[in-house]
Amino acid sequence: MIKADNCFLVSARLSHERQGWKGKKLNRSAKTRFPLVNIKLPIALTFAGLLSGLLFGIAVSGIGLADIINSWIEPVGDLWLRALQMTIIPLIAALLVLGTAQLTAAAKAGAAAKRMLLFIFVVLVLGGVFSAVATPKLLTVFPIPIDPSIFLEGMPDRLQQIPSLPDFLTSLFAPNIIAAAAQSAMLPLTVFFLVFALAVTQLPDAQNQILLSFFHALANSMLKIIGWVLSMAPIGVFSLAAAVSIKAGGGAFTALTHYILIVSSMGVAVLVGAYLIALIFARVDFYSFVSSALPAQTVAVSTQSSLASLPAMLDSAERLGIKQSISEFVLPLAVAIFRATSPAMNFAVVVYVAYLTGTEISYATIIAGLGTAFIISIGSVSLPGSISFVVSTGPIALAMGVPLEPLALLVAVEMLPDIVRTVGNVTMNLAITSAVDRLER
Repeated sequence: MIKADNCFLVSARLSHERQGWKGKKLNRSAKTRFPLVNIKLPIALTFAGLLSGLLFGIAVSGIGLADIINSWIEPVGDLWLRALQMTIIPLIAALLVLGTAQLTAAAKAGAAAKRMLLFIFVVLVLGGVFSAVATPKLLTVFPIPIDPSIFLEGMPDRLQQIPSLPDFLTSLFAPNIIAAAAQSAMLPLTVFFLVFALAVTQLPDAQNQILLSFFHALANSMLKIIGWVLSMAPIGVFSLAAAVSIKAGGGAFTALTHYILIVSSMGVAVLVGAYLIALIFARVDFYSFVSSALPAQTVAVSTQSSLASLPAMLDSAERLGIKQSISEFVLPLAVAIFRATSPAMNFAVVVYVAYLTGTEISYATIIAGLGTAFIISIGSVSLPGSISFVVSTGPIALAMGVPLEPLALLVAVEMLPDIVRTVGNVTMNLAITSAVDRLER
């Protein structure tokens, strides 16, 4: 028998609401008791700011006033980037606490939930490891078509010491967490807040609720600030793009296209993994799975939201013959706590920026990045694409010693890889639900 914790409002309404899912609002069952504020992002204007900034930079790069113009433009982009950075640590702390509370609740929700969590753990780890191996190889075979010195010029000196394995293991725990926060030492901070979150879940209910309410309010406050900062994204991205384009010329367009293809390929790998899970563990006929998943994938492409695709996923689950009690429990739970493509694609983003800026990465920094990517994926599931991009990739970059400046520019084209992210997430949710259904039977 499947039971659900009150953290997830899974109800019999699903069987009614999934009929005629087209054009309907988000399914209520996927909401948690920690709802995050809704933020409207100027995605189209941000993309327009990117294109106009690149074109403006190309136009002025050939005239004598390029250096003077750049000296005025660069500080604007830097100011916007700093405003974006200032919310990362408190927001990550809050989201980790809330995300861990949801995972703990899910682990208590019965055998089906435990099987699902095992699949989630394996998928996230394998996706991150695959990205760690494949992304550098892809960048070696298909190198970035732009000179790294363009991004290094004007940045502060980031001489990085590559730690030995003993030093790396020692650095996992900070003796002074306040000092670690001041130095943006992301890996020990992430470990601390994960342990802290686990401790919160073990407190008496009254104390647990007080702390969870505090971190819920903290997360929403930080998201409000990020929303204000991202509302200025067209200006910030224009400034950053113009500064890069003045130095790189038309090569900036080529580099962005190259970036989209490399990062999206990691999402495609996760998508292929979803089909393999359906074939191997769920024993579903390949054609049946492809045809049944197609409606949900279509909604995923059009909405770029796993939450908005939930009614379509329920319809696809019915086409696959999945038991209703399983689909109506596992799919909303998956939407609430799982984003299959996050570690693979987010790690690929940071590795790409490392190659773009000539930052050396070692085995220790790769392990630090993978660990951070895995833990951060717990807390950023319910966020919109652009905010999730900032919240997820920023901590990984900090943990690996990779400059954050290019990330602020790449957020403008995130809407394109985000299509691959959403299709991969939706397909993996269906595959895992099919596998759990077969194991239950």
